[in-house]
Amino acid sequence: MNDRLTVAIQGERASYHDLAARSYFHRPVQVQECRTFRQVCAAVLEGRADLGVMAIENSLAGSLLPNYSLLESHPLFIEGEIYLPIHQCLMALPGQTLADIHTVRSHPMALHQCSEFLERHPALRAMEAFDTAGSAREIREQGLRGVAAIAAGEAARRYQLTILARGIENQRENYTRFLVIGGRPPQPTPAADKASLSFRVAHRPGALVEVLEIFRRHRINLTLIQSVPIPGRPTEYAFHVDITWAAPEAFQEAIHTVRELAAGFKLLGIYKAGELPHDHPRG
Repeated sequence: MNDRLTVAIQGERASYHDLAARSYFHRPVQVQECRTFRQVCAAVLEGRADLGVMAIENSLAGSLLPNYSLLESHPLFIEGEIYLPIHQCLMALPGQTLADIHTVRSHPMALHQCSEFLERHPALRAMEAFDTAGSAREIREQGLRGVAAIAAGEAARRYQLTILARGIENQRENYTRFLVIGGRPPQPTPAADKASLSFRVAHRPGALVEVLEIFRRHRINLTLIQSVPIPGRPTEYAFHVDITWAAPEAFQEAIHTVRELAAGFKLLGIYKAGELPHDHPRG
């Protein structure tokens, strides 16, 4: 009997989503590879995966706004989070040097994180791909000389590529926050100390402040507030908020009040806050 969790990820084995999934669960998991985040959501909703892992924010490249919209518009909920250090490597087929490379492939977020390196090497042409590790695999399988990938060091080991440069991200303190998503509505647990929610407010002065004042009165700490445009409704936004608290009773009271005041309220998740990464070696 196979009792492994099936976890849907965007990307392939040795991608950062793969590394995040394996780091979060601390036990063997069956990874289901998806090309897009929408496919990750579909795999969970259709029961082909028990859970999904989805990036939501990078410390250099910023928030992935479409993923906030996916959470709001589907019956999916956050069950946990993990912050993963991201240290990018440039890799290519063995026997080449940086001078031999003319094209660099990777996921758009990875290219963005390494923009300063690419600017310092104007001979390199950046090409967007659906995945970091997928770019490395294609170089190996297709024997692409003159082409390099930006990916995790694990991808170079998996696909037997040579690392030409390590730690090419714009800043060393580079990490991505990944969410663990599932179909179960959130329930408080003794270990839970963080929640995510989304809501909309009336299009009038002070409407958002009224909601934020509720959190202040209950001594709720806002760790994130993100506005996301509402499709088809110009100048209107949904607000996604992450909160932490010291007293569970205050959290419950605040949520009850916000639910009554704000439109489109959704409690996205109640979970244990992930730990921010400390200094890690590159590559």
